[in-house]
Amino acid sequence: MKVNSLNVLVIDENRIRASIIEDGLREAGYDRVTIIDDMNGLARRITEINPDVIVIDLENPNRDMLESIFQISRAVKRPIAMFVDKSDEASIEAAVEAGVSAYIVDGLKQERVRPILKMAISRFNAFARLSRELEETRGELEKRKLIDRAKGLLMRTRGLSEEEAYALLRRTAMNQNRKVVEIAQSLVTAANLLDPGADA
Repeated sequence: MKVNSLNVLVIDENRIRASIIEDGLREAGYDRVTIIDDMNGLARRITEINPDVIVIDLENPNRDMLESIFQISRAVKRPIAMFVDKSDEASIEAAVEAGVSAYIVDGLKQERVRPILKMAISRFNAFARLSRELEETRGELEKRKLIDRAKGLLMRTRGLSEEEAYALLRRTAMNQNRKVVEIAQSLVTAANLLDPGADA
């Protein structure tokens, strides 16, 4: 995604600072900039605007404001660069936990806009990739467990070896033009219906 084609949303309750940030973004080559200076209905507005990246500038955020921003951060799944004038360790930890990609203390300086947004997007993408890989790995483990349970059922009920049980699952899957894991799921479900303790 080209940097200057990004749809950037700026959230700042201070209109004067918001317009300064907007000027800075436009000078840095971002021509699609939207400003929100009212925190009411923020989640809905973000959904409507559908930004590529969010810049949040908070002068002196209180706990409630930070918490609502962090809730939005968890929900919108977008790169977020957050600028605050002051902060403490707990707020920084909460921001990272909530998925804020870049948390910058000491306000927003114009010359830092482009590198910080690039870093926020890059960190967000890396984190999203890791999350996806983790989900895929979990999914593969679940499938493997299911197939193992189905093999165990076949070994007990049919007196088959592990290899024979797996071969039967594969053969059935091929004959029915389905995946082995689908056959395993059907077998485990059927066994549970007939005998709830069958695959325990």
